[in-house]
Amino acid sequence: MDIRLAKGANTPLPAPSCRVRLTSPGAEIDVCAVLLGADGKVRGDEDLVFFNHPVESGVELADDTITADLAAVPAPVERVAIVAALDAGAGGPASFDAGSTPGAAVECGGTRIVFEPPPLTGGETAALVVELYRRAGTWKVRAVGQGWATGLAGLATDFGVAVDDPGPAPTAAPAPTAAPAPAAALAPAQAPATRRTAPVPAAPAQARPTTPPAAAARHVVLTKSGTDVLSLRKDDPRVVVTATLQWDGGSTRRRQAGADLDLYALSVPRHLVTAGRQRPKATDLAVYYRRLGSLTGPPFLALDGDARAPGRETVSIARPDLQGYVLLCAYSAVENGVGSFRSYGAHVVVTDNCGSTVTVPLFSTRARAYWVAIAMVDFTTGEGVRIGHVEQYSGRDVEARPTLYSNGKFRMGTGPVEFKTDPAGG
Repeated sequence: MDIRLAKGANTPLPAPSCRVRLTSPGAEIDVCAVLLGADGKVRGDEDLVFFNHPVESGVELADDTITADLAAVPAPVERVAIVAALDAGAGGPASFDAGSTPGAAVECGGTRIVFEPPPLTGGETAALVVELYRRAGTWKVRAVGQGWATGLAGLATDFGVAVDDPGPAPTAAPAPTAAPAPAAALAPAQAPATRRTAPVPAAPAQARPTTPPAAAARHVVLTKSGTDVLSLRKDDPRVVVTATLQWDGGSTRRRQAGADLDLYALSVPRHLVTAGRQRPKATDLAVYYRRLGSLTGPPFLALDGDARAPGRETVSIARPDLQGYVLLCAYSAVENGVGSFRSYGAHVVVTDNCGSTVTVPLFSTRARAYWVAIAMVDFTTGEGVRIGHVEQYSGRDVEARPTLYSNGKFRMGTGPVEFKTDPAGG
């Protein structure tokens, strides 16, 4: 029996052993798996299963296939992320595109589960394709399809893996053949068998980096009404900022009651920003599950899709030189019933794709609100991109979305009403 999953969908795994094969029709890829705990992090670097450490805790890699003996996976491991990264030395594309986005086929107990993600077109060089995860004592598979413009190194770092940095490619004459190469520069077949540190794929010589070099990576969690600044060059068109709404359902009870959240990015482009005594104007620019946006044209924001189960939704923000304000909001579908956004474990993570992250949590347990404005991303400041915790909720049972104004202010419950179950909207 074949099952096809849409992005964000999940299905139970019918047997305790399964094989996950990743393929890319237009590129050579490296496949690996990351074993993650309840906090979304590895227990240690050994939880990265890759070509030089192919077996760990019931998970094994062979070529492009991950085999998982789920009964042997230790209890602290709640998710097994199956990842594809471009093989930079294979002469293929510099980043994933519509012709090379990796897909997955899961074979388990006579059932074949297939996931073909929407095309990755935002400069991504690594992708979390699917994940195997525990839920109420059973194992399931979820179609994820999330990309990283920072490659395997950035993805691994986000999951808590210590990554070796091979440094810049040498420009001098080659070293004498008698001198041993450092471990980080060895080809996979030459690397010591005991090495367990994540590989950093080298970029093709002709490829330009997706983002420019940045200062040392920082990881900040905002307090109530707190702010932080991601230092980056807004005049560099290669820069892409990403913001991810993450939620795990919070509890078995909440997941059973419903856990479909939606990320909305309301925006004001730079040329419409008003300041001082100028009269602010409302904007209706919104990127969400019905308007996925674009990174190659206005509004230079794009959502990666609609996750209808606990997981993540990511909006990429390109051309920071053309951006003014981006308000990140979450909507809870009516079918979810009553419950606070915090009870879903919802929070936003903003990254500069150079390793730095700003996490924006929720603090209120307020229920019966369909909308929450979580974070403001301010591109108008001269010091970089300012991320602010704003946490405001719609009124009781108010379905109207927030309205963002051209001066960066916003009001809850004053925008259009659109029910998710109504395909026509309104």
